[in-house]
Amino acid sequence: MVFFRGASALSRLRSRVSEQSNLKNSVRWLQVQSSSDLDLHSQLKELIPEQQERLKKLKSEHGKVQLGNITVDMVIGGMRGMAGLLWETSLLDPDEGIRFRGLSIPECQNVLPAAKPDGEPLPEGLLWLLLTGKVPSKEQVDALSKELRARAVVPDYVYKAIDALPVRAHPMTQLTSGVLALQVQSEFQKAYEKGIPKSKYWEPTYEDSLNLIARVPIVAAYVYRRIYKDGKNIPVDDSLDYGANFSHMLGFDDPNMLELMRLYVTIHSDHEGGNVSAHTGHLVASALSDPYLSFGAALNGLAGPLHGLANQEVLLWIKSVVDECGENITKEQLKDYVWKTLNSGKVVPGFGHGVLRKTDPRYTCQREFALKHLPHDPLFQLVSKLYEVVPPILTELGKLIWDRALGLPLERPKSVTMEWLENYCKKAASS
Repeated sequence: MVFFRGASALSRLRSRVSEQSNLKNSVRWLQVQSSSDLDLHSQLKELIPEQQERLKKLKSEHGKVQLGNITVDMVIGGMRGMAGLLWETSLLDPDEGIRFRGLSIPECQNVLPAAKPDGEPLPEGLLWLLLTGKVPSKEQVDALSKELRARAVVPDYVYKAIDALPVRAHPMTQLTSGVLALQVQSEFQKAYEKGIPKSKYWEPTYEDSLNLIARVPIVAAYVYRRIYKDGKNIPVDDSLDYGANFSHMLGFDDPNMLELMRLYVTIHSDHEGGNVSAHTGHLVASALSDPYLSFGAALNGLAGPLHGLANQEVLLWIKSVVDECGENITKEQLKDYVWKTLNSGKVVPGFGHGVLRKTDPRYTCQREFALKHLPHDPLFQLVSKLYEVVPPILTELGKLIWDRALGLPLERPKSVTMEWLENYCKKAASS
């Protein structure tokens, strides 16, 4: 991260204050936008023409505005920082973290409906927010939850496609196979083959997307229990919401676990458009591949060790710490183990991000959950010690991101929203 000094820093600070003021106004607007209409499809049918006109206006009035210069470093560096994608649902700030339709994670925790008083936000609420830009009521969330349960039907041939793979196949391989098997029922593909006006593409895409969202937890839980629980499947519970049902199907019914899953699914629902999986899904969908094919491609990107597989790498590394040093390791012992890892030419997984320059707020809210519900858990205490020990060591090394073996970095273009583009063009016109 480059730190600017003098007048440059002062200018950036003023700009930052202005942006934060705009975001606060945006948050206030979002909080009062609620509708009595319980049907998400109807909401979108009203909103889409407005946004289509907004995009046309942006293109006609500011289509020639330059967004910056492209350098050789950007080309070699995987398009890092190069604004090249429109992504309405979220925006990632290097210092602040993710905002979903203008709302930070703590703000989402405050304003989105929960399953119980002072509980964690329901993922259905964030889905509504992402699609409409509006904070839903509890009634709207409950209606969406009911709709998703009605769509949560997985044909037998999907399970047979998964079962054709060895049980030892990686979970992501099995999950992707299941998702691609679901594609047989794609409404978009059927509509496209029959002939459908371009202006109507969004409707079968909506059907596929909601069907996919409803069915993925069932497929994922099936894969998990096939690998780790001798294939003893747990059916959907029609009395539970989306996140709680996923936890239930995995085999975890503790009330705190249900709350954790609601939080976990909510905060990982979107993370701007430039990350590998989102970028891949967007790219494949641009060829009019249906949501199943696009999401399947995104999952394959997610399976890479510099992206989603990093979660697995973290767990394996923590397991290696416990195996060698025990759960009650001291900070000094942990520091020695970190140096041992680094001196062997390896990295400490879980530290460093392609965009973020401060602690990921997704980690922060999970840490707060753990402090509230399981502060004395040995593994949580180990992770807390890592949180204190590792960053100073990496700062000392000057190494805050993963290096790729071939020397070429993770491809990570920058995505922006229409609001970002509109504000940028206004500033450009006034300067």
